[in-house]
Amino acid sequence: MPTTYTDLIASVRREIKEISLKELKRRLDAKEPYVLLDVREKDEYRAGFIPGAISIPRGFLEIQIEGCIPDKSTKIITFCAGGVRAALAAKALAELGYTNVEAANPGFVHWKELGYPFEMPPQLTDVQRNRYRRHLLLPEIGEAGQSKLLKSKVLLIGVGGLGSPISLYLAAAGVGTLGIVDADTVDASNLQRQLLHSTSRIGQPKVQSAQKVLSDLNPDVKIVGYNDRITVKNVDQIVADYEVIVDGTDNFQTRYLINDASVFHAKPVVHGSVFRFDGQVTTFVPESAAKKLGIEPGPCYRCLYPEPPPPALAPGGGKEAGLLGILPGVIGVLEATETIKLLLGLGELLVGRLLTYDSLRAKFRELKLRRDPNCSVCGPNKTITSYVDY
Repeated sequence: MPTTYTDLIASVRREIKEISLKELKRRLDAKEPYVLLDVREKDEYRAGFIPGAISIPRGFLEIQIEGCIPDKSTKIITFCAGGVRAALAAKALAELGYTNVEAANPGFVHWKELGYPFEMPPQLTDVQRNRYRRHLLLPEIGEAGQSKLLKSKVLLIGVGGLGSPISLYLAAAGVGTLGIVDADTVDASNLQRQLLHSTSRIGQPKVQSAQKVLSDLNPDVKIVGYNDRITVKNVDQIVADYEVIVDGTDNFQTRYLINDASVFHAKPVVHGSVFRFDGQVTTFVPESAAKKLGIEPGPCYRCLYPEPPPPALAPGGGKEAGLLGILPGVIGVLEATETIKLLLGLGELLVGRLLTYDSLRAKFRELKLRRDPNCSVCGPNKTITSYVDY
């Protein structure tokens, strides 16, 4: 049994496989399929990192590694500042069942001295590190992901029942620019479900009410208000500057306009809707948007519903049929989650999948959605090439 620290490290190194920095650089240059795992502390990481590395400080390794790298046959190379923590990390990973782990020796300090390439992470302020600390602890997000959120631009259409939780969570997450579109004013009947607004702001434009709350929640976020309905005349101008469109509307006419704009401008749409006790969520990524994102395309809204139903069969906002006030909170949170995943390239999106929620039975179901090869707006033989004013 080792009796000193030196004996311990020597024992560990006999049990693991180490590679030189020269060999590490060769593999990186050859783009060999390895996960490069940086186990230094966050303050060390801010001084620079090897391109492509993911950061999990050694103290969090056992807690976070399975969430970040679930496949235990993945080829992993650990590195630290000098080589010791990388060796200890490789030993710990082997004990957790990871079968293809190597450690770089020496570490990043010598890597820089050799003049090998390294990158500087985005620099957050101390105030931002404190605000987004829970995000920074997630290896899948970290400082790079948070900085990406702070630079992102999302357009939310509707700041009512669905738009309330969507906007609150996107602003809290640090989405840098949040455009909000709504022409309505706050009414007392809204407050059963629209938690973004309050009794003191009854009669105010919803956009103005939302700007006050969201700016106070997170000063990092630029709130761009459009106190207007989105129409065939202004849709191009409004959607042009945004990466993702989020549907918080309650009427079919606007949904078709959003859909067609998403196809024409190659923008994904996170869609949600609610009715009485039921809700649904999906993400529409037409082929034009999928190419930009590097993912498989899915259907658009018209693939599922080619034309709007007659007005008599299309109640909106629960005005005719009623609505459980809590339901938009559930669906809106799911929409906000899909939006963050889209912006960061995380997880499995609801592309080609419709998630439905029955609140009375507390059940979620998933339905497969398929592209319509004859779709009038996203199909190869499209017949709709300009906006339809319904």
